Amino acid sequence: MLRNTSTKRPVAIGANQATGKIALLLIAALSFSIPAAAKESAADNYRTYCTQCHGLQGNGKGVNVRDMSVQPRDHTDAKAMSGRSDGDLFKVIKEGGLAIDKSVLMPPWGDTFSDEEIHELVQHMRSLCKCKYGK
Repeated sequence: MLRNTSTKRPVAIGANQATGKIALLLIAALSFSIPAAAKESAADNYRTYCTQCHGLQGNGKGVNVRDMSVQPRDHTDAKAMSGRSDGDLFKVIKEGGLAIDKSVLMPPWGDTFSDEEIHELVQHMRSLCKCKYGK
């Protein structure tokens, strides 16, 4: 029950009005108390989208390997990974394997990740191989 602010007398309101006011209060409270969704880290994105093929350690031994005609890249192989530029890694993540004349089984992720997230994934892959292009 609400009170009339000028007379201090109780004012009866209908159930629909009370429900509506409660709902508005809850929405207002939640909008201030729930922070915006945090951006996923590159490691989280890799774990979610890449490990099925590239494995939990990035070694190319994911759960899908047994059904694949082409083995996924071992991202921990410093020799092989240092032969790929960051630009090539970015392009294959964004556009898929065919973009760099590799397997059609590597899907394009450009509609899933922003360019910034793809750059972060490239750096994550560099951390897996502990290498840089040409080194």
